[in-house]
Amino acid sequence: MTIAKEQLIGGWRLISMEAHRSDGKSGFPYGQDATGILIYLPDGYMSAQIMRPNRPLFASREARVGKPEEIEKAYLGYLAYWGRYEVNEAASSVTHYPEGSLFPNWVGMAQLRHLELNGNRLVIKTPPQVFGGRTTITTLTWEKM
Repeated sequence: MTIAKEQLIGGWRLISMEAHRSDGKSGFPYGQDATGILIYLPDGYMSAQIMRPNRPLFASREARVGKPEEIEKAYLGYLAYWGRYEVNEAASSVTHYPEGSLFPNWVGMAQLRHLELNGNRLVIKTPPQVFGGRTTITTLTWEKM
């Protein structure tokens, strides 16, 4: 089934995010109750944010003041990037081109994603990626807002 750009446009709420490893194990990188939003604009820009709920609060009330362990937990519990995107209808895929990202290595690095659309649910799968020496495919299920 082909997916047109027009079908992606709008806001999507994260339902689930699961990582499937080559050794047969799977897990939830941001917890089983991960929350997030994915936005595709008609002008070719997108934004994605995923968060582990109930991340520990910083002792300080200042956003830029935190202990190293507080900063680490905050960083490891959040994923965010934005930039341009292109849809390949024939391949049912989208490529994100991050212009800004919490993970700086993604800026300027194309991010291919495979798409499945079932009614108001959008399933996005990463190509196989290596994390910690294991090949992983991450599946994200989104619901149209």
